[in-house]
Amino acid sequence: MNVLIDLISREVSGAFSKAGFDPAYGKATLSNRPDLCEYQCNGALPAAKVYHKAPIQIATAVKEQLADCEMFESVETVNPGFLNFKLSAEFLAGYVAEMNLAEHFGVQPEQNPRTIVVDYGGPNVAKPLHVGHLRSAIIGESIKRIYRFFGNHVIGDIHLGDWGLQMGLIIAQVQSQHPELCYFDPDYTGEYPEEAPFTISELEKIYPEASARSKVDADFAEKAHNATYLLQQGERGYRAMWKQIMRVSVEDLRKNYENLNVSFDVWLGESDAQAYIPTMLKIVESKHLAVESDGALVVPVQEPTDTKEIPPCILLKSDGATLYATTDLATIVQREQDFHPGKILYLTDKRQSLHFEQVFRVARKAELVPPETELSHIGFGTMNGKDGKPFKTREGGVMRLEVLIREITDYVTEKIKENQTVSDEELPETAKKIAMAALKYGDLSNLATKDYVFDLDRFSSFEGNTGPYILYTVVRIKSILAKYDGVVADCKLLPPESRQQKDLMLVLSRLSDSLISSYKNSAPNEICAYIYELAGAANKFYHDVKIISEPDEAKKASYVALMDLTRRVLETCIDLLGFSAPERM
Repeated sequence: MNVLIDLISREVSGAFSKAGFDPAYGKATLSNRPDLCEYQCNGALPAAKVYHKAPIQIATAVKEQLADCEMFESVETVNPGFLNFKLSAEFLAGYVAEMNLAEHFGVQPEQNPRTIVVDYGGPNVAKPLHVGHLRSAIIGESIKRIYRFFGNHVIGDIHLGDWGLQMGLIIAQVQSQHPELCYFDPDYTGEYPEEAPFTISELEKIYPEASARSKVDADFAEKAHNATYLLQQGERGYRAMWKQIMRVSVEDLRKNYENLNVSFDVWLGESDAQAYIPTMLKIVESKHLAVESDGALVVPVQEPTDTKEIPPCILLKSDGATLYATTDLATIVQREQDFHPGKILYLTDKRQSLHFEQVFRVARKAELVPPETELSHIGFGTMNGKDGKPFKTREGGVMRLEVLIREITDYVTEKIKENQTVSDEELPETAKKIAMAALKYGDLSNLATKDYVFDLDRFSSFEGNTGPYILYTVVRIKSILAKYDGVVADCKLLPPESRQQKDLMLVLSRLSDSLISSYKNSAPNEICAYIYELAGAANKFYHDVKIISEPDEAKKASYVALMDLTRRVLETCIDLLGFSAPERM
């Protein structure tokens, strides 16, 4: 199904051609003055310079060619040479009716679908998820769903932080507290226990205690470094404990991500990339890209065209230790071998932008991926409190993600109880869905790269540009449809007779534009802007137009069909954003 703006542009371009002008000037755009028209074309202004005619003359000549076009209700020229269009009711109704019957509402899938790896987790094991993990999870999940909607094969990878000194610190601390455990007996040859020697709650205390201790206890710090080395060399007992750390941590991470309605296709981590480091280093060195600098192995990535300094990418420190860049480059090798992706997208804090610029440049120079493979990084802004500073607990610490979700859910639960619209049985699930909408829409409605202020009162409001408002619109439409005594699927759309009906159809007709733009820009905020406009048009329609009480059965059925299409579009869009609507609110 063609995008509506393309159909309009094709018609107007044809009129330019028939009038003797280059059809390229016939590009139509959405009107920036909806009080005057619905679409417009400004091509007569630049054409005037080429054809040495007044813009209004060119516009008038084009208008004459459109006199019999059934697409438009009206075509007007406005000085100095604008063309203003209003779509005919019949054409618009036909387009929306075609959307109603088409798969994916007529939104065309990607002509050349790709395998895309989305790296949007990045939590460290043995640590609780906190608000700092929120944006990558929410934005990444939505982008993954949008890419899939357009037919791509998308692999969501959590990319766990499960290697390095933090593991040595935990092992050393556990050994200090429980030296009798079999993991630390070099003569032990039996099977290691299936039960971990710690719970997730205990594990989450062990790491910060070990980290703090290493800063003041040199002997302990040395033990932690030695434990890290032995682990990475494959020491049997340490590997067994590492597996216990991973099992306990991943179980907890899965539970917390499930609460966010976020899922990953692969649960790989830095440890999985270690085997690919030698291969990566061999490739880099074979292309004579690496040089020694103060004992470290680095790759210069500065280009003559750079307007700012880009430091060399360090692959190995002077002591032979690896860094994040080493692991990320090895992970690219691993992903190329396992998935052959056409694109790899990373979601992290924008403060890591330089790191990924360095990594991508090395990957390109070393040809770790084919030239056509896209390497992309979205650096998101911070979630701030009302004071404009990064969001904290009341005590000033970093808030755990499960605490934030619980606080939002409790807040929403109390608001629902005040309205007394949901039964006690439905209350927990309803509150959870509204809380997720408040949290996710509050985040996704902002441009990813920008900081934003987390405002629980505003995000949880049932009015204004919020997730609960969108859900309320869906629920209200469901309520209207439930009152219809016919078969909704049999209802036929008729041409609009009111301004409100036509406005709703116009917004629906722009679904393809919104989703395609969101897809191309990896920008869920564009979907948020679209459904907020759609919800507003839907609310105005059913506020001003009698639907169920309409005596004309054909009109009533048309209204119902329009409402049902609106519901389906809204529910499709919020699914792309990562949340869903309850039955009642």
